[in-house]
Amino acid sequence: MHPLSRDTPAGQGVDPAAILGFLDAVDADPAVELHGLMVLRHGRVVAEGWWAPHTPERTRLLYSISKSFTSTALAFAVDEGLLGLDDTVLDHFPEYADEDLSAYTRSTTLRHLASMASGHGREMWPESVAADPQDPVHGFLISGAPDAAPGSVFAYSQPCTYTVAAAIQRRTGQRLSEYLRPRLFDPLGIGEVGWRCFPPGREQGFSGLFARLEDVAKLGQLYLQRGRWGEVQLIPAAYVDEATSAQVPSPNEDKVDWAQGYGYCFWMARHGYRGDGAFGQFCIVLPEHDAVIAITAGTEAMQEVVDHVWEHLLPGLSGGSVDESADGDLADRLRTLGLPPCAANPAPLIPPGVAGPGLAAATFTVDALSITATEPDNALTFPVGLGEWVVSEPLDAYGDPVPVATSGGWVDEDTLRVEVVFLETPHRLDVQCSLADGTSHATWRTAPLDGGKIKTLHRPRS
Repeated sequence: MHPLSRDTPAGQGVDPAAILGFLDAVDADPAVELHGLMVLRHGRVVAEGWWAPHTPERTRLLYSISKSFTSTALAFAVDEGLLGLDDTVLDHFPEYADEDLSAYTRSTTLRHLASMASGHGREMWPESVAADPQDPVHGFLISGAPDAAPGSVFAYSQPCTYTVAAAIQRRTGQRLSEYLRPRLFDPLGIGEVGWRCFPPGREQGFSGLFARLEDVAKLGQLYLQRGRWGEVQLIPAAYVDEATSAQVPSPNEDKVDWAQGYGYCFWMARHGYRGDGAFGQFCIVLPEHDAVIAITAGTEAMQEVVDHVWEHLLPGLSGGSVDESADGDLADRLRTLGLPPCAANPAPLIPPGVAGPGLAAATFTVDALSITATEPDNALTFPVGLGEWVVSEPLDAYGDPVPVATSGGWVDEDTLRVEVVFLETPHRLDVQCSLADGTSHATWRTAPLDGGKIKTLHRPRS
C-alpha cells in the first residue's frame, strides 16, 4: 500500500485545539462511540487515531460507504463506454423485457438509480428479495411499479445501487472489486479488500465492502481532487461534479444533514458532501476547506457525530488562529485513545464448568476465562480479558478467522459480564451469565443490519 503523506495540523493551517475539542465532545457524548478518525488537509494527514482495541491496519465493514465505491466503478464504466448513465435497466437486463412492467419501470435509467430516484416512495429491498431471491434485480423490477416518474422523487432504497452494481458486473464480466483493482485500488495504494456477495458471485454494491479507514480517506481525497490522483485523471472531473452535487432533493429526510439532497451515491451536507454508512461510517469532503474527514464508529447517533464535526472541528479548518503549542497535546491524545474495558472485577475464586444455553456460554477456571458464542451451525470460542481488552482471531466453524476483542469480569458475586467487540465491524455484543440459574443473555449494542450471524461479522476472504 502507498500511505498518504503526513504533517502536523499546524503545518497545514489546522488548529490542533479544534481537533482536541472534537475528541473531548465525542468522548463525552454517551450516544457516540468512535472507532477511528483521520483528518486530511491539502492532501496530507494531519490527525489520525483509533480507539483501542480498534487499529489502523484492519479492514472493517463500511456499510453504505460501499455505495460511493460503486459510484466510482460506474464512473470508470461510463468513461470506458461500457454503459451510459441514461441506459435503462432493461438495456442491461433484456431477459426481463417481456415481463408485465409499468411504463415508469421501463423508463428507469442508471442515472435515476445512482441518485436514489427510481420513483418508489419507500425502501424496496425486502420486497425485491422476496419477489426473486435468486436475482434481486428481477425482484426489483416486478415487485411494484414506481409511485412517481423516475427522477422526480428521492427514496433511499438498496435495490437502486444493487442494480447499478449488477449492471456494471454483467457488462464488465468481473466482480466490482476485480474491476476496481487496476483502476482505483492499485493507483490509490488500497490493499486487500473484501466485498460480500448476494447471490454468490455478485458483489452487493450497496453495502458489504470491507476496507481500511485510510482507504476511505483516499477515496474522499480523490473526489476532492475532482478525480485526479497525482499526474493521472482517474475518473472524469465532469462525473465527479455531477456525483457530488444534488441530483434530487431529499426534503423529507428527518435529519438536517440528510435533507440537503443526493448525488450519485453521495449525500449533500450543510458543508461539502459525504459518503456515509450505517452506525457512523463517514467520508466527509469539504472542498471549501480543501479537507477530508474520515470516521469509523459504532453508533446510531449519526447526526450527532456530524454536529460535533461542524461545531468543534470545522472551525479549526476555517483559517483562524492556530495554536501550534497544542500539536504535542493532540499527538499524545491521539496515541492514547481507547474504549474503556468492561467495568467489572475479576473474582478471586471462579467456579468451573458454568455454562448457559442460547447465543453465549462461558467456561471458567481459576486463572482463565473464555466464552463461546453459538449458532445452530456455528460456534466461536475466544479468551476474555479481565479488566482489559484481549484481542484474538479464533476460527469459526467454516475455518475463517473472526477478529474479536473481549473484556469481562464480575459485576456481583453471581453475575459475569463480557463485552465482545467484532473488530471488522461497528458492532459489539454484551453477554451476562448468571451462576444462580446457569443461564446467559446476549444483546447487541448496535444490532447488525443483516441479523448478526458470526459468519457475516468478518471480511469475506477470496
